[in-house]
Amino acid sequence: MACSANNAPAVLVIGRSTINGVVVSRIVERAGLRARTALPELAAQVLETDLPSIVILDLPADDPAGSALFERLGAQRATHDRALPGVILLSATTDPTQVPTGAPVVDIVVARPITVDRLQPAIEAVRARNGDYG
Repeated sequence: MACSANNAPAVLVIGRSTINGVVVSRIVERAGLRARTALPELAAQVLETDLPSIVILDLPADDPAGSALFERLGAQRATHDRALPGVILLSATTDPTQVPTGAPVVDIVVARPITVDRLQPAIEAVRARNGDYG
């Protein structure tokens, strides 16, 4: 289903690296979705105001903001019948023992390096699971 730029589903990219945020945002836009980036410390506020359909977390496993974000995302998903937002975690590994705590809210883990061939299918899989959101 094609969406115009104004009514395309929203994706929130949360991370500390501006460069990674730009790269991930371009991949999101290539999938026909709107992207917004936020620092982890500001993400809770953005989650309240924007209500994204997908969140992409670009945080290391030991990031202090990670556990609070996982809790916030879990609470937000619990109130929605389709478990929105969908959550994609960008990680150095797909080894389940290395995924940060809070992994139950993560739908898909995508291993680095982040490329269109890795991230776009993950985005499409989350969209397929929860519908087109449009």
